[in-house]
Amino acid sequence: MQEIAAAVAEPIGRLGGAFMISREAKTFAEEVGLAGWAPYFRGRCGVLGDVDADVVAAAAGFFPAETVREAWEAGAGLSPATATARYTVVVHDFARRKLAGFEESARLAELLQIVVDSGDTIAAPLFAGWRAVPLPEDDRARAIQLAHVVRELRGGLHIVAVLAKGLNPLEAILSGTLAPYHHGEPNAEYFGWPRPYPELTEEVRSRREDAERLTDELMAPAFASLGKSEADELVALLEKAERAVFG
Repeated sequence: MQEIAAAVAEPIGRLGGAFMISREAKTFAEEVGLAGWAPYFRGRCGVLGDVDADVVAAAAGFFPAETVREAWEAGAGLSPATATARYTVVVHDFARRKLAGFEESARLAELLQIVVDSGDTIAAPLFAGWRAVPLPEDDRARAIQLAHVVRELRGGLHIVAVLAKGLNPLEAILSGTLAPYHHGEPNAEYFGWPRPYPELTEEVRSRREDAERLTDELMAPAFASLGKSEADELVALLEKAERAVFG
């Protein structure tokens, strides 16, 4: 199932994370009176509970600890439980808008639920937290929420893989491991890493590729409960849903 994990990595990353930069997310930030990274961390990481910022940084993995602390503490007036509840509404509203014409959301949600149920929470605290969040009845909202949960599983395991291959978070970002919206140095800057940046060597690039392959390997057990036809169907539906969301 490593091949399936690799095949769905990009659509899961995009489908499960696009709501974070959506108009619904902007409305959420305005309504709670937060700016910068504060609404993102409070919303995404509220599932961890009322914890110190270092716990959030440990779970998020790829952000400088200083960036996380500043953002997390800036949102201290919004309780983690409330932040999670409000952020979940962002997920649902985004899904209903973007998947309005997608008729196969129920089947997509069904297949993603199998993956979520089969995932192991070890080393993936945000996955564990989001898996415990109740799912909506609406098929479209459920599909995007489940895509987000699977994305959190891959994110947690990717941190493990990056460290196992001898990379630090900054090197991983500079080499393109986490570059859904930016690449290289602009991506590092986006995440809040201060300059100057280290030289990006061929060895770092090679380690990054190894980390991606290891992430796929670590993700494979979550897909093991799918039959071959189900796995192929999941890949196809994710690609169709991705086209529906991004055009």
